[in-house]
Amino acid sequence: MNALADRRRFGLASLTAIVVANMIGAGIFTTTGFALFDLGSPERVLLAWVVGGAIALLGTLCYGALARHLQISGGEYLFLSRTMSPRVGFLAGWISLCAGFSGAIAFAAETLQAYIQPYLPDAFPADVVGTILILALALLHAFRLSAGALLQNVAVTFKVILLIGLAIAGWLLLPETTAPAEIAGGNTTMGTAAVAPTLKPWEWGSFAMVLMWVSLSYSGWNAAVYVAGEAKNAQRNIPRAMLIGTLLVTALYLALNYVFVYAAPISELAGREDIAAAATAALGNPALESVVRFGLALAMLTSISSMIMIGPRIYAQMADDGVFPKFFSFRGNTPSRSIFLQAVLAIALLWGSGLRQQLTNLGWLLGVCTALSVVGLMMLRRDLGKKSVPIPGYPWVPLLFLAAVTSLSVMMAWHNSADLIPAAAVLLTGWLASYYRRG
Repeated sequence: MNALADRRRFGLASLTAIVVANMIGAGIFTTTGFALFDLGSPERVLLAWVVGGAIALLGTLCYGALARHLQISGGEYLFLSRTMSPRVGFLAGWISLCAGFSGAIAFAAETLQAYIQPYLPDAFPADVVGTILILALALLHAFRLSAGALLQNVAVTFKVILLIGLAIAGWLLLPETTAPAEIAGGNTTMGTAAVAPTLKPWEWGSFAMVLMWVSLSYSGWNAAVYVAGEAKNAQRNIPRAMLIGTLLVTALYLALNYVFVYAAPISELAGREDIAAAATAALGNPALESVVRFGLALAMLTSISSMIMIGPRIYAQMADDGVFPKFFSFRGNTPSRSIFLQAVLAIALLWGSGLRQQLTNLGWLLGVCTALSVVGLMMLRRDLGKKSVPIPGYPWVPLLFLAAVTSLSVMMAWHNSADLIPAAAVLLTGWLASYYRRG
């Protein structure tokens, strides 16, 4: 009991910082450029961000109920192992290891590299920057828990202040009138855009893909549950941290995206992986563009730091439960071996895949995990009763969340099945690996 009590170091501020750091990651600085190309309209892009924020808020209410009942680190792995079956829980943990955290770390590192590329020597391999950053943060969190948490809180506070300032400056610099050229649909390679004079027809498949990308940008709303076993007063602080963090980030996302989509004609922005820098450059203020690139680097640093901190708690819990090698369990106050396992996988993914591909597969896989967890929550309420498992807005809140996430996943699989082959591979290998057991 004393060892467990010693681990409970994260208060409301730290938990909220973890949520904000996970949410404000690579997606906000890349997704809108791809979305503008696929949807062809600023209004449709902003609609996707509004819908994505609403889905995230529904998710926080559901996960808050789960966190009140299960106060151990482990996230979806823990929830599904306890509410559905150990094999389904293992599959969720496998997704976290192979994609949810390792893939998201690689995605954030690659985005950081895209923004700082202008400052690198021409012959310098960009992926080296991300590799060094991942390894440095892994070392910090593996051996200095308190130092890592302090860095996280300070950096997140500074990042939020900087991004609020960026949103205000961008709004003040926006042209009084904008007449963006709408674009035709189709795929694009990063950094390019095919432009046409007419607005493309509405396509549910395209909107579903964009909304999946947007949902990935919001996906950190559940981050606090991954460190539930190290949270002070977990029943009270985890739900509050998720709600506060999600509301703050949703407002910031909408403000930033308004600037991004109206800063210039779509022909200058669509398909850009560095949409934030492109938008601020179009506003005619070179200093602001430099601030954006610095802010992006800081945002990615805190996002990577947070994921390196919380992801390995899942694998350590799996090791403690005997479904993952004991080698990766907690050693002292940190799961250092799990941290390095995740870092190695993230570096491999960094060198082996592209931004758009990562967006599609990560969004789909994380949607599957969160939907299954909410199904498990409803099963738990059915078995234990509403007094033991209170859910705000029951049954409409969980049902609306499930309807939104499930419909998006189905539409993505139907309209863009070829893009989801890596996601299918993760599910297949995870199901095969679930037959592994340790005594």
